[in-house]
Amino acid sequence: MPAMRRIYLDNAATSWPKPESVYAAVDAYQRQCGAAAGRGAYGSAQQAAQLVQRARTGVATLLGGIDPRRIAWTLNATDALNQAIHGWVGPGQHVVTTDIEHNSVLRPLHALSTDRAVSVDYAPCDKTGLVSIDALRAALRPNTRLLVVNHASNVTGALQPLESIAELARERRVPLLVDVAQTLGQIPWSLPFDQPLLVAGAGHKSLLGPLGVGFLAMSDDVAEQLRPQRQGGTGTQSEDESQPTSLPDRFESGNLNVPGLAGLASGIDEILARGVASIATHHAQLAATLRESLAAIPGVQVLGPTLAEQSVGVVSITSDEYEPQDLSAILDTSFGIETRAGLHCAPRIHRRLGTLARGGTLRFSVGFATTADDIAAAANAVGESCP
Repeated sequence: MPAMRRIYLDNAATSWPKPESVYAAVDAYQRQCGAAAGRGAYGSAQQAAQLVQRARTGVATLLGGIDPRRIAWTLNATDALNQAIHGWVGPGQHVVTTDIEHNSVLRPLHALSTDRAVSVDYAPCDKTGLVSIDALRAALRPNTRLLVVNHASNVTGALQPLESIAELARERRVPLLVDVAQTLGQIPWSLPFDQPLLVAGAGHKSLLGPLGVGFLAMSDDVAEQLRPQRQGGTGTQSEDESQPTSLPDRFESGNLNVPGLAGLASGIDEILARGVASIATHHAQLAATLRESLAAIPGVQVLGPTLAEQSVGVVSITSDEYEPQDLSAILDTSFGIETRAGLHCAPRIHRRLGTLARGGTLRFSVGFATTADDIAAAANAVGESCP
């Protein structure tokens, strides 16, 4: 019996497959360079530094051409969000966030509320995962220190009205932290960094890089005030026991993940060559087809916005027949279709959607390599499994 074709539809967790250039870049660095970046003046060390700078410039380009020095490398998006939240919010201060957030926001804020008497208000979302501007406006206070918003829900794919949210933050003079883990590289970025702004993201999702790399981008005024959450060697000002103040060294203690950044640089090159707008169209068309096909199956409920322009390439469902984990296992073992079942590390949105008690949702998420045949196969498999 021939092996089942593997159909990977968990790109919201991490994208796969990567472009061939990403694999080649990681391998070339490991085999031909192997040196640490910023730790020597010899040739291979300089080559490593150039790879790091190439990746930094790529992220800066996707963020509208900001100064690359205002992009600090982190372990992942969770690390970036922790640096932003713990480095900006002090004891007794107030934060506004939303019910669509990932645990990488919810848990740092919970820790601050427990340990440092930080108060947190959560703006609700509707049944599609969209947060209203009015709800955010009502939650803001004169002393609000930070507004934290996920650009797109990793559960329903709902794309938040980021420009309107940024305008609200500007009007109320509140710094804005945006989680772009699900959007950068898939949705064109449109916000200028002319207001207090932090942007946290991951390299291994829509940016097509390997696991183990994230970033935090900062506006000038934020970068001057943000407290580093880690101190150590940077390869600069080594005679001084205090942390360097220059960017990005201030936030980059310890050796960087150069093989990951080499792959990330090549992944971003692929994105820029294809065009983010073209990638957005590809994802939207596939997700819309999948959403429509799944909605036609009796006993299957599709969550999230119905309009393609209001979401990223994420489609979540529930089934009258199966728990999400059971249906995911059937799709994997019987059809070779890999999906994600559960709460997706975002429990508050499941309370809003009414899906918490049944263990969350079954999520399909498309990527740059997903094809129309993959979508048809997934829909047919759900239809066969849920007669």
